[in-house]
Amino acid sequence: MFTDEAHGVLRTDPVMAELVETYDPYTETERDEFERLCVSIINQQLSTASANAIRGRVYEVLDDEITPDRVLSTADQPLLDAGLSGTKVEYLRNAARAFDETDLTRSGLADHSNDEVVDRLTEIKGIGEWTAEMYLLFVLERPDVLPLGDLAIRNGIQQLYGDGEEMTRAEMRTVADPWRPYRSVGTRYIWAAYEDDD
Repeated sequence: MFTDEAHGVLRTDPVMAELVETYDPYTETERDEFERLCVSIINQQLSTASANAIRGRVYEVLDDEITPDRVLSTADQPLLDAGLSGTKVEYLRNAARAFDETDLTRSGLADHSNDEVVDRLTEIKGIGEWTAEMYLLFVLERPDVLPLGDLAIRNGIQQLYGDGEEMTRAEMRTVADPWRPYRSVGTRYIWAAYEDDD
């Protein structure tokens, strides 16, 4: 995803240097743009274990065909039975319609800034800033995203840099400043360390 230059920058931070030597944060399954957005919607406000279980059941309902057409043509009840709330079913359908109407692929958003992408995505009901930032990170692979709306990232930074004490978001941004312009890469290492301790 990124060059050795990113690791060179991160290693200037002693805590991050240790994480770089310990973890491989690039083990996630490759997904296309729409599927990744669906995964983020399913994951909203759920623990990792709950999200994984529900996602597995939703994939079974959709026969592993995670496309806008498939989401729109599947009845509500099987998706509800898989563990989705009615609200999340609605959000998945909103995302499917948006993909049918607008080019939200990597190429379609290539000329948009991070802020423009967030603005475009958050116009879709059910997609907030957190989900849009996950899209920037995992789909568009933008190099310098710091998603402090993510609880695991905040907890991970507090554990690694604040001895578990509560930190303000301003303090967390200061912690992450040495990672620029590769805060996305640093974020992945924070996740990897946090999930390993979980």
